[in-house]
Amino acid sequence: MNIALFVALILSTSFLLLMFVLALFEPGLPYKIAKRVSSPLDSDEFRRILGALTAAEVHRRNRVEVLTNGEVYYEAELAAIRAARHNINMEAYIFKKGEVARRFVEALTERARVGVQVNLLLDTIGSLATSLAYFKDLSDAGGRVDFYHSVRWFTLPRINNRTHRELIVIDGVIGFLGGAGAGDHWLKPHGRHNRKRRWRDTMFRVEGDAVRELQSTFAENWLETTGEILSDSAYFPCCEAPGPTTALVVGSAPTAGHSTRSRMLFQTLLAAAQRSIHITSPYFIPDRSARAEMIRAIHERGVDVKIINPGAHTDHLLTRHSSRRVYGALLRAGARIYEYQPAMIHTKTMIIDRMWSVVGSSNFDHRSFGLNDEVNLAAYDPGLAERLEADFARDLSESRPVTYHEWRQRSILERGHEVLGWLLERQQ
Repeated sequence: MNIALFVALILSTSFLLLMFVLALFEPGLPYKIAKRVSSPLDSDEFRRILGALTAAEVHRRNRVEVLTNGEVYYEAELAAIRAARHNINMEAYIFKKGEVARRFVEALTERARVGVQVNLLLDTIGSLATSLAYFKDLSDAGGRVDFYHSVRWFTLPRINNRTHRELIVIDGVIGFLGGAGAGDHWLKPHGRHNRKRRWRDTMFRVEGDAVRELQSTFAENWLETTGEILSDSAYFPCCEAPGPTTALVVGSAPTAGHSTRSRMLFQTLLAAAQRSIHITSPYFIPDRSARAEMIRAIHERGVDVKIINPGAHTDHLLTRHSSRRVYGALLRAGARIYEYQPAMIHTKTMIIDRMWSVVGSSNFDHRSFGLNDEVNLAAYDPGLAERLEADFARDLSESRPVTYHEWRQRSILERGHEVLGWLLERQQ
């Protein structure tokens, strides 16, 4: 091997190692609040500030319906698809072959056959086991199916950027978003001998002008994948739906500096809370800034902080250990943390002062805030917040509290897993 080639090999290898180390250990942004927001959470001023920070339009008078668990939201989504007249846009991280996926494909295919434009966008990694051949009937009927960031030589620099959005828009007037893709584990018992209960999750049905922003969010990744701009007016009709919810749709994608609009949304609401912060997250690994903001809320304002995470039925054991590693400071400060017992809990909600609710696809972790494309709905509506609080209370009754003493007594084996989780924390 000549010297020039050897030097080039050493330099390229060193560069790759550096990129790997940075991916694992590069410090996250501090997300400091420069000055406390003094405006009341129910004021127009606070809504205007939140909209400006997240680059989201403030839409008033929307209708938002909470759909609790797969037996409810799948029926609502499929009914809306079957009633579609013009177009259906669906983006999903997980589309897993089985009964649920088959029902979606059949409904989409039937609509495509009668002339409805169907656009289905799936994440390449999240839906890895579902090939394009699975959608042959839909494609033959005129539907379009594509995969976000397919593995090609020119997408390798972005291979770690996935679309984690779970989003459906019907005729530009009805939207669905939340945590659930298409998979049987959200609907019925699964696993070996069907011993595992279906996942606990929540989706949201939206009507009103906020749907236009959900459509815009889909159009962004459709363009990135297919090169096509969805500029037809049929995708963006007037969609007035008088209702009580003021909504901001925060479509989030990482920038070169790792900041995201969703992370700004979460930090601002945590800093503004005066009474309560209630979080449900399947993957709860808050960074230092988020933990510090919650602790400050407890110490300085007496805010009630409650968090529900998965228990033993988690689908990612390493992530659970990574999550448990950060419990200590929160528990010591007075936060109450609970672990859901009956099944995997995949709901992603945050309720602030029984007024503001954040619902959507973001987990409370580094991957959602710094690596994935996400979409969340920030809603001011005390009625919606109360509805979510009812679900939160029900989930709390089926959860086990974690005490600071218990956390201190965790085993050496668990602590060993936490070390591995810490090494990979920025990828979780």
